[in-house]
Amino acid sequence: MAIVVNLDVMMAKRKMSVTELANKVDITMANLSILKNNKAKAVRFTTLDAICRALDCQPGDILEYVKEDDNG
Repeated sequence: MAIVVNLDVMMAKRKMSVTELANKVDITMANLSILKNNKAKAVRFTTLDAICRALDCQPGDILEYVKEDDNG
């Protein structure tokens, strides 16, 4: 996948646990873990907005485009 979720990096920078972020964002820990582990197929803008508010960051701090190898 070309989009990489760096949620764990930002959570570590903010010293925030999965449980704490899940509570602040009002998302289940299971869904947050799916997102954190790059298993999500989509993310709602409302969820992304809530995560950015909770972590005091920009969407680009969490989401990164990585060019895929064309030989692949």
